[in-house]
Amino acid sequence: MSLPTRRRVLLGAAAVTGLAGCPGTDGQSDGRDGDADAGATPTDAEPADRELDLREANVVAVAVDRRAGGYRFGVTLHHDDGGEGGYANWWQVETLDGERLDRRELAHPHGTREFTRSATVTVPDGTTCVVVRGHDETHGYGGQAMLVNVETGATAAVRQGSGRASMAGRGCPGG
Repeated sequence: MSLPTRRRVLLGAAAVTGLAGCPGTDGQSDGRDGDADAGATPTDAEPADRELDLREANVVAVAVDRRAGGYRFGVTLHHDDGGEGGYANWWQVETLDGERLDRRELAHPHGTREFTRSATVTVPDGTTCVVVRGHDETHGYGGQAMLVNVETGATAAVRQGSGRASMAGRGCPGG
């Protein structure tokens, strides 16, 4: 292969690799905290032999750490973005009573695979336990949500069915 041809092939491969990371909308970074696709494993609260309904936006892992100005949530969703024309369009953090603290918008489909997106969320003083829920364009809420202890990072998967099940009165994991 000649040098100019090899250079074009390498540049083309670099361009494809750069787009594959999908850091934000239209290939531009959106300034959020460290977006990255990552495979995550289900929590201990979710038996491995139970199948998730991939028509719904399932939260399969949450990593949380304290930052100046709040907590950084790395949320891994699993959804069949390739089916039915809809995709997982956001995830949100809320109190156990259902008050939304923040929402992380998702701008495009990610296929049928796990993917992780991050955002920093302000959690009110005295709040130890929060809920992280996924949402998709076609089915709305549903699938698996995650209870998260922001002090310890412990999580517990909750099957909420096809709606936005109340989490009021639930115990916080690892607390």
